[in-house]
Amino acid sequence: MDTTDTFRVMRQDDNGNRFLVVGGVEREGAERIAAELEARGHKQLYWVEAEPPGASEAKGPDA
Repeated sequence: MDTTDTFRVMRQDDNGNRFLVVGGVEREGAERIAAELEARGHKQLYWVEAEPPGASEAKGPDA
């Protein structure tokens, strides 16, 4: 999959800390995941953003 076509779901907690939830997915899948998490009603902020080039590449132990 070309990294220019991949997206990730991000989360921000109550303290302003940001975390990667999932990456390397198509936009529709990422939006679905974010919507499902938002529907749970927690005080978390979820959003979808395009992944920067190379972000979804696997990192091996020698990387």
